Amino acid sequence: MANWVNIQHDKSTGIELIHAHFKGHAYDPHFHSSYLIGVTESGIQQFHCRKTLINSHQGQVFMLEPGEVHDGHAPEPLGFTYKMLHIDPIWIKQRYDGLFDKKIKTAEIYVESTLKSDEAIRNLLLNTYHILQNKEAQILKDAQLDLLLEKLIDIKYIKFRDNSLKALPDIAQEIRDILHESIFQDISLDDLAQMVGVDRFYINRVFKQTFFSAPHQYLIRLRLDKSKELLKQGFSPATVATNLCFSDQSHLGRWFKRCYSITLYQYQKACTNVL
Repeated sequence: MANWVNIQHDKSTGIELIHAHFKGHAYDPHFHSSYLIGVTESGIQQFHCRKTLINSHQGQVFMLEPGEVHDGHAPEPLGFTYKMLHIDPIWIKQRYDGLFDKKIKTAEIYVESTLKSDEAIRNLLLNTYHILQNKEAQILKDAQLDLLLEKLIDIKYIKFRDNSLKALPDIAQEIRDILHESIFQDISLDDLAQMVGVDRFYINRVFKQTFFSAPHQYLIRLRLDKSKELLKQGFSPATVATNLCFSDQSHLGRWFKRCYSITLYQYQKACTNVL
């Protein structure tokens, strides 16, 4: 069986549904701006995350926070298959505010563990996936999603922490802010060094210590994640590549395929598959 990726979108929630199968190398390290929660349907899904090599076996549930770098590999010849939901962080925060009938202004939603073996949450997640996939009535989708989110809190898979006291090293935080502001601009390490007033080699060191990747790696992953958003909006791959400072469409396409195992055109075509 060859590698394949099926993508659907739920219009009312913005949730992206992924059903995929991979053999061997699946994708290079990358991150998403969304929460990821899924089930390994068959095989062993192997990936690095949080400085750990993780093996997700059939039936196990995996979940990642926005911005968590991960890769993908199938250690067994038959490969692995998974179903997964990409959930927008703003949507999930608003949903939890509503479920608890209060606003947690400084609260940050975080994932306690990347991997869980829990039959109840596995079945609940698969049921949620199928309800969204089958275009059930909105009231049923709402009820099922609320049930899933409440269960994730009940089993302490998702927790809240006070974000008001969270502080990253000042220089690393400043560098990250500049990178986020420079998605559409060609920026060099010398530019970064001048903006933050430190040596360019120190920039690499302090950024890696905080975010576990070099600034250029972080910026490429940031641009790749942004490219998905622009492709969803209908911009041509060539326009997306130019706006995101890739040398041309082929350059963006090579990076995109390495990280998502799907071509630019395949992803954009899949984005028209709205539920």
